[in-house]
Amino acid sequence: MDDLIRNHREQQRVKGTKSELDLHPVVKLFVPWGAATFLISECDPDGLAFGLADLGFGSPELGYISLDELAELRGPGGLTVEQDLHFKAEKPLSQYSEEARRLGRIQA
Repeated sequence: MDDLIRNHREQQRVKGTKSELDLHPVVKLFVPWGAATFLISECDPDGLAFGLADLGFGSPELGYISLDELAELRGPGGLTVEQDLHFKAEKPLSQYSEEARRLGRIQA
């Protein structure tokens, strides 16, 4: 979480300018009972994150995501949203986003 908050603070200094940062995702979250995937690049201290969300309907999009709401999700048998512990970003979020729009899903 420290990297996400640090990214948020760095981004806040340049948000709305030509110097906005194109950050690499730090965390990949997924729902083991479905096709939803989230690549998160930054998060404020209150749990409002920014990243690429793919709910599995073929239209991934960039936006804000409440980590508290994701933590409340429950699937069959009480399954919860999980973190891909082996994920390591190879490119900035904008490149994942462009690729996801072209493919209709996040490939990470």
